[in-house]
Amino acid sequence: MIKYVIKRLLWMIPLILSVTVVIFTLMYFVPGDPARIVAGTDADEEDVELIREKLGLDQPYIVRLKDYVEDVFFHFDFGTSITNGSSIQSSLMERFPRTLLLTVNSLVLTILIGIPLGIIAAVNPNTWKDRIAMFFSLVAVSIPPFWLALMLVIVFALNLGWLPMMGIGSFKYYILPTIANSVIGIAMQARQTRSSMLESLNSDYIVTCRAKGLSRKGIIFRHALPNASIPIITEMFFTLSGGIAGSLIIENVFSIPGIGVYLVNALNSRDYPVVQGTVIFIAIWVCLLNLITDLGYAFVDPRIRASFTGSSKKWSRNKKEVAV
Repeated sequence: MIKYVIKRLLWMIPLILSVTVVIFTLMYFVPGDPARIVAGTDADEEDVELIREKLGLDQPYIVRLKDYVEDVFFHFDFGTSITNGSSIQSSLMERFPRTLLLTVNSLVLTILIGIPLGIIAAVNPNTWKDRIAMFFSLVAVSIPPFWLALMLVIVFALNLGWLPMMGIGSFKYYILPTIANSVIGIAMQARQTRSSMLESLNSDYIVTCRAKGLSRKGIIFRHALPNASIPIITEMFFTLSGGIAGSLIIENVFSIPGIGVYLVNALNSRDYPVVQGTVIFIAIWVCLLNLITDLGYAFVDPRIRASFTGSSKKWSRNKKEVAV
């Protein structure tokens, strides 16, 4: 298992390097002079040149790319903001817990609603329960998150006054953002759970379980659900990754000072170093989520766990012996 984790971490290096090179190149060729932005519109060319030299913008592309890659990979340093001179790394670490809290809350709500909804639909196929669950999923997938966020603000914050409209504070500040950020995830999780459970419930081993007289509850939760868990876990990974992308929108609607607001403000002010650092930071986070997802596969599937521990041959041999 440890060797597998180390191998996956090493594979992350070329991936993050590729993201770094691509985003740096895009920001390099984007129209606009960062030195002019820092100096202001009233500055003369001499002041702009001094700022350009101070920021290292007078260096060739290859030199700047080399220096930036070294800073990111060897010092975990994303540079400084050209608008206020603050450390990008410090700003990201300060804002990331808020984005992470919103994302985790959305995942928890997705699991608590999406998986049970999918199970109910799967064990009651072609009934009113199944149709209602799938109709909800279809409608939820079709709703843009920003529109839903605005509707939640209008109804529950402005009209009813039950919940705060924006900002951060106690748990109630995260209720509306969490709902807006998790509706699509709930719908996707319900559809995936239903599909996986239907496939599992129609398998031969489930017929054997029924023939042995096992209870319906035991068949569903002890046999069908564990064997349908791999696609469900995969959907959880997409929910987490999508939660980060969704937070870029939701945080701006509810004025949550997380990574999403930080990135949008950087784009509006053409703070290219902040844009670069934020995109790379998100890429690292997604890669780590992918690793955690693979480890989750090993937790629920003994075949994958055996391959991680190097005992796949032994597992296969035991399986053949049992079959004989």
